[in-house]
Amino acid sequence: MNRTELAHILRAAADIAGDGRILVIGSQSILATYPADELPEAATLSVEADIAFFDDAYNTKSDRVDGAIGEDSLFHQTFGYYGQGVSVSTATLPAGWEDRLVDFAPVDSEPAEGVCLDPVDLVVAKLVAGREKDLSFAESLLASGHVSAAELRERTQLLRVVGGIQRRVLSSIDRLDPG
Repeated sequence: MNRTELAHILRAAADIAGDGRILVIGSQSILATYPADELPEAATLSVEADIAFFDDAYNTKSDRVDGAIGEDSLFHQTFGYYGQGVSVSTATLPAGWEDRLVDFAPVDSEPAEGVCLDPVDLVVAKLVAGREKDLSFAESLLASGHVSAAELRERTQLLRVVGGIQRRVLSSIDRLDPG
């Protein structure tokens, strides 16, 4: 996915939900900080953008978006990418993540006002999830220097999770970046 495609998803989601303040919570939030051509291929492979709304306590907006432009929708079939409506609580994020959000506001995303996760918060959330695709994503950003192991370790200390999860994330960082 690239910035133009993400902007398209955000425009569509804003129109569907009647709410332009959108959080990109999945891997494609990296596109607010770096254009696709500056990222390793593994960081932009996804054809899905996980998006959430701050004012959506019952997930009605995200459910509408998911139904209209989600996986296997006409939107997905037409464009080859899609927006998956999710809850803000989908990701386990380090404390203070809200203060580190990165604006995603290219002109072609209006009326949406997208905000995306800080790259370090994003990678920590991916390490918490721990799926193979998440580990590959994290490893690619570590190897390319877009995030550092030291930053990840520091941010992992801000997770509000049981100690076992924190230890697993730290162990993953050590495995992915043994240096």
